[in-house]
Amino acid sequence: MRILFYLLSIVIANVVTAAFMPLQFAMFIVPMGTLLVGATFIFRDLVQNKYGRAKTYLLIFAALFLSAIVSFLLGDTLMIVAASAISFVISETADTEIYTRLKLPLAWRVLYSGIVGGILDSVIFVIIGLSPLGANILPWEAVPFAILGQVIVKTIIQMFGALILSQVRIGKDPSYLQN
Repeated sequence: MRILFYLLSIVIANVVTAAFMPLQFAMFIVPMGTLLVGATFIFRDLVQNKYGRAKTYLLIFAALFLSAIVSFLLGDTLMIVAASAISFVISETADTEIYTRLKLPLAWRVLYSGIVGGILDSVIFVIIGLSPLGANILPWEAVPFAILGQVIVKTIIQMFGALILSQVRIGKDPSYLQN
């Protein structure tokens, strides 16, 4: 189920981003799929927790391929597909490596690795994909607000995920959080 949730969250994030206009909160611009992108880091951590780092990397590359196909089929420009792929590989790799190296309870590893992954994903995707360097969808003045908006949303999702994981696991087996 973890693998299915991981892959589905990536596909659904692409579909939702393509289907709905971005949310705008004051000066922040947040694509609708950002809500699911934050969750992908949580699901990836859960996959790694069960299947290990090596199998997780195989799934990251499978998810990358799946994401690129879905983006292309949804009509995204080549620049958007490339930006998505680059940000995906870098952010998922950072999340994986941070999660692997932290010697903290599960919920804290999920939180910290996901926040770093979310920041990298936001910065790279917005600059390569949306700024004048990429598809030129956003003017330079809007780029910092687009990045910050995505970082805020992804961080909140990570916080909720970590909170839920800590509560669910504490109720079942408190020693699980020490692994």
